[in-house]
Amino acid sequence: MAKQKAAGGSTPAEGKRYYRIGEVSKLTGIKPYVLRYWESEFRWMSPTKSRSKQRLYRQRDIEVIQLIKRLLYEERYTIAGARKKLRELGVGRALESQEAAGPDPREQLVRIRDELREIRALL
Repeated sequence: MAKQKAAGGSTPAEGKRYYRIGEVSKLTGIKPYVLRYWESEFRWMSPTKSRSKQRLYRQRDIEVIQLIKRLLYEERYTIAGARKKLRELGVGRALESQEAAGPDPREQLVRIRDELREIRALL
């Protein structure tokens, strides 16, 4: 499997399911406070949170963040314009329907395993 070069210059780890906000920031070149702000502006962009309340982004989330970055910074859309464009592309609706359908059972198991590892590390 070939590694993809991310916009920020880093490459995402192969096989990694979740990324913390700092890792996403490095991968995309977007500051963490901007990512948190975008969560409030793009309501469907809300990453899963761990037990310790850290944001956990999936590869799909990172792809959408890169799309938003391109719309805002390269194509010079406003936040409202980017929201509208994402709706036209079907990105927002697709993500909203995924959220409404509930979490993937495999992702739940991975999250539980990760949380158990965190607990074991604390002991």
